[in-house]
Amino acid sequence: MRTRLRIFLTALGALLVSACSSASFFVANAPVPFSDAQRHHDIAYGPEEWQALDIYTPEKMESPAPVLVFFYGGRWTLGNKEQYAFAALPFVEKGYIVVIPDYSKYPDVKFPAFVDDAALATSWVYDNIAEYKGNNKRLYLSGHSSGAHLAALVTADPEYLKKYGKNRSIVRAFSGLAGPYDFIPEDKDLKDMFGPPENYPQMQVPTFIDGRQPPMQLLHGGDDKDVIQRNLDRLKAKIDDKGGIVETKIYPGIDHKEIVGALSWVWQDKAPVSQDMVEFFEKHK
Repeated sequence: MRTRLRIFLTALGALLVSACSSASFFVANAPVPFSDAQRHHDIAYGPEEWQALDIYTPEKMESPAPVLVFFYGGRWTLGNKEQYAFAALPFVEKGYIVVIPDYSKYPDVKFPAFVDDAALATSWVYDNIAEYKGNNKRLYLSGHSSGAHLAALVTADPEYLKKYGKNRSIVRAFSGLAGPYDFIPEDKDLKDMFGPPENYPQMQVPTFIDGRQPPMQLLHGGDDKDVIQRNLDRLKAKIDDKGGIVETKIYPGIDHKEIVGALSWVWQDKAPVSQDMVEFFEKHK
């Protein structure tokens, strides 16, 4: 990175801790226009307006390249793919193609509509990523917070991909950042989003663990107060009980935002999140 750009970004980085959310995303994404990543904007993966994705490819890469589909968080309510462009860069630098889809959100829809979008996006990537020199035999899913929940359900529950003529085996491995995999809705909007209560098991990832799901990596911040570690512990226990493949890592001193922030240039030294993810993916080629 050029010296002037580094100085500029370092000055902006000081704003991140205290800035509002929009300013934080601005700072995190500041290097994106200067990177070597090639961005393909607003590609439709379905007929609805929100069913669009961005694809980030290395300027130079070995073909076919491994592919990571990353679902951003936002409590199933907020966020857009442009805000999370920064999450693509550490993987593009390692030779991965990264896909960041948008998806439907509450209150416009309720569960499981947003998971269906995640499955449709995954299916589209499997069918079409070769056009961008991607290897659909090395297709990985990931996400942060509610995005990790979407990706985990697509990975674990075979019915989502079956709806689009696919098997969950098209997912080579999953890596989740601070996912709410096994919780009971308590807030009014979450009860409306996922209810009635008899439906809750359908949104809890451990319900679908049978030992045959793709390998799963569960990453969590030791200081996360928004999504408690019990979600990771319960999912890991179910995978272990069923004889599946699971790896976990807890980052001391890292909270809910910092674990995804560690994918950005600002907080990349806080925790080796992208490095741990790539090492896990490389184990499961």
